[in-house]
Amino acid sequence: MTTTPKTSLPTRPLGATGPVVSALGLGCMGMSALYGESDRAESIATIHAALDAGVTLLDTGDFYGMGHNELLINEALRTAPAAAREQALTSVKFGALRTVEGGFTGYDGRPAAVKNFAAYSLQRLGTDHIDVYRIARVDPDVPIEETVGAIAELVEAGHVRHIGLSEVGADTLRRAAAVAPIADLQIEYSLVSRSVEEKILPTARELGIGVTAYGVLSRGLISGHFTRDRELAPGDFRGMSPRFQGENLDRNLDLVDRLRAVAEAKGVTVAQTAIAWVLAQGQDIVPLVGARRRDRLAEALGALDVTLDAADLAAIEEAVPAGAAAGARYPEAQMAHLDSEH
Repeated sequence: MTTTPKTSLPTRPLGATGPVVSALGLGCMGMSALYGESDRAESIATIHAALDAGVTLLDTGDFYGMGHNELLINEALRTAPAAAREQALTSVKFGALRTVEGGFTGYDGRPAAVKNFAAYSLQRLGTDHIDVYRIARVDPDVPIEETVGAIAELVEAGHVRHIGLSEVGADTLRRAAAVAPIADLQIEYSLVSRSVEEKILPTARELGIGVTAYGVLSRGLISGHFTRDRELAPGDFRGMSPRFQGENLDRNLDLVDRLRAVAEAKGVTVAQTAIAWVLAQGQDIVPLVGARRRDRLAEALGALDVTLDAADLAAIEEAVPAGAAAGARYPEAQMAHLDSEH
């Protein structure tokens, strides 16, 4: 006999062909990499709390901590109640090439590499299938048709359930969708990262492809918790992020102060307002929240109870207009890898 988690959340479909998932997903990257030291016990407790609350979508990458994140999710799922474990879906990114020192040296989308990456992920996750599988960034040396075709073969073999994409532009989205059904596009989308609205989001909607939005709090920048005098821990990649530097940070936190006024007038937090704004952009969008702690998770889940009417949305737009953020979302070298920005 199986039982359901204590709480259920609203659900949304990942596109026309993908699974139905909780309206918020949990992005697990920060539990293993790029934000300084993490607390393993708290990370697992946070995943358990998310599952208990009804979150069904866990997002990871095989290169997050060079496999550490997949092993962490494996442990969290093994030690979770059976019902929660059975409802959990894994979304996995692959393709990033790493050095022993932790550097990134490119992406590999060759069909043989795709199947190799998948084999290792299945082993680390301790499962016989991955629910959504996607290359993290397009390999410029391999046509997207070949990469997607290899994932489609994994689907046919039963090792993968659905095909996703990450940070691709509208043209690449069309080319990929011509090869096989695409469940969703994972891409950065927030109040301060809205370039997706011009071509990519309309194309995804035309093709029946859902969106899993990451960076909805812009790596904590618009969470309401980041302060001007905060000292970042060693290994925190925000130390190199243009939006967190000097005058850019001051200008961006000025935007947050304006958003805070809107949030306080509504009796909710800044983070809840920012997440609710993404939720309000369409039923085909599933925000991923990168909570590393249970208190931050609880705050994020509270966004599902926030209803933004036309006046609220207008006030938010006035506080943080499109294009208002200072600085690019990644350092220049990383921006060059984004097919979505070309």
